[in-house]
Amino acid sequence: MDLLTELLTTDFRPLDRRASELYLSTVAQVKPDALALPTPCPDWTLHGLLRHQVSQDEGFAAASRGDGARLSAWRGGDLGDDPHAASRTSADLVTRAFADLALDAELVLPEIRDGGAFPAALAISFHFVDLVVHAWDVAATINVPWEPAEDLVTASLKVAEIVPDDSRSPGESFAPKLDSPPDAPAKDRLLTLLGRSPSWR
Repeated sequence: MDLLTELLTTDFRPLDRRASELYLSTVAQVKPDALALPTPCPDWTLHGLLRHQVSQDEGFAAASRGDGARLSAWRGGDLGDDPHAASRTSADLVTRAFADLALDAELVLPEIRDGGAFPAALAISFHFVDLVVHAWDVAATINVPWEPAEDLVTASLKVAEIVPDDSRSPGESFAPKLDSPPDAPAKDRLLTLLGRSPSWR
């Protein structure tokens, strides 16, 4: 079975829920005075990164309802005065939206590709890898451990292999791939595949 077929026939929803808990457990450790810190995503402070993920959750939820074509659906995230609560609320929103989807439903994701749609199975895999890697972004920013389970890393590596190159530019979630030693740990290979330096501080 080729990689794309495997991803299209995998139900990522259980993995996505666990990735969400990984992400939220990291966000729960963010102190208010850390929100202005720079992150591994050069154009985003920590506040901007957290707001981005809330916006992504809301966008994927809108896409699940058939309303993903509006870019405004992907840009309205608001952290309010409690980033963790806002992150939990948006995570619950997208989890409920995914639960009602058929895996062959078509989701429009304008931030990934302008025009056309993706099968829900693939769209959910994109959301999943976002959570796993953004959990590292947050953890690296505030200098706390990032310890995804082995199966989350294995699944994320498969998704990272197909992340479109044209979505890797300044101001986006992922940067161009970095070189990685062939014997690098799987977690490090995941980060470099998506443009992160594992040694970033």
